[in-house]
Amino acid sequence: SLHYQLTFIQDRDSLIICDTSNKRVVRWPRRNGTSGETIISNINCVGLTMDENGSLYAVDYGKHEVRRYRRGESQGIVVAGGNGSGNRLDQLSYPQYVFVDRDHSVYVSDWGNDRVMKWVEGAKQGIVVAGDQG
Repeated sequence: SLHYQLTFIQDRDSLIICDTSNKRVVRWPRRNGTSGETIISNINCVGLTMDENGSLYAVDYGKHEVRRYRRGESQGIVVAGGNGSGNRLDQLSYPQYVFVDRDHSVYVSDWGNDRVMKWVEGAKQGIVVAGDQG
């Protein structure tokens, strides 16, 4: 069954929200905000985080990938997964939560494979850091 949730992060004077049911990510002003701006479209977003440079990392549950979006970008680049659903080290299966460390390594909870994966910046495949014991 598909998982819906409200995920958001605070950025300057706005909130960035995963609007999963409308397949988008929205930037919503914190003050006097009556409407939000769609900053990423056509995404089954279930998880978000931001690094110290303001780059946004969004989990796409349907595409089994995590993309990094630099400020102003609408396409982004794949930084984890992106090779369809599966259990190989270059794949994710229904990823959910994401964290980025100071070295820009991406940690992803890979729900369909019961594991947590670490993707070093620029890597083509991840490293299992927890789970994956069947």
